[in-house]
Amino acid sequence: MKLHDEALLALGLAVVQVEAQAVADLALQINANFVAACKRLFECKGRIVVTGVGKSGHIGGKIAATLASTGTPAFFVHAGEASHGDLGMITAHDVVLALSNSGETQEIIAILPLIKRLGVPLIALTGNPESTLANFATVHLNVGVAQEACPLGLAPTSSATAALVMGDALAVSLLEARGFTRTDFAFSHPGGRLGRRLLLQVSDIMHTGVDIPTVLLDTVVSEAVLEMTAKK
Repeated sequence: MKLHDEALLALGLAVVQVEAQAVADLALQINANFVAACKRLFECKGRIVVTGVGKSGHIGGKIAATLASTGTPAFFVHAGEASHGDLGMITAHDVVLALSNSGETQEIIAILPLIKRLGVPLIALTGNPESTLANFATVHLNVGVAQEACPLGLAPTSSATAALVMGDALAVSLLEARGFTRTDFAFSHPGGRLGRRLLLQVSDIMHTGVDIPTVLLDTVVSEAVLEMTAKK
């Protein structure tokens, strides 16, 4: 296949339109289940343990990072590693947030009995309300899409975007509910521009005591330059 400008533009536009529609359709899923999920997460006394595999795992990692940086302690556990020891990271005070488009991902299904034994709430994001994971969950959020942007209907595209947006909706709702501020955000982002602007104090960069270059009134310029250079 040759690369033609018009064809590339048309394909790119088609992907954006399909995924935009998937996000628009997601508004119908901001419902009572969404409220229930927010309350479970808000009332969590421990941390939010996000899990998934494949593309859902990558989306889950981003959701965990967004939650953690906006006032809701969270971390990601790969579902495949969970049944090989990482399940020990989950405590009785946590909430599990599992992502699987099919709702039948074997690595997640395998740990459901263990999650039940721990007695922790499970929030599931799937594209299949009738799936094993959806039926097992304490709260199910439907992130199903009408079609993938992938012309083969195979690569997770629209479905991954829908899951990501639902995760953002949860995180931002919790941010508002907690009264999370710009200053709070800065404390979790000390290396960023906002963090430096809000947290950096004069005392953090100001020289004091013997670190201040000092010379006498009769010091020659060359010696003053050496003193300034040595203590810059």
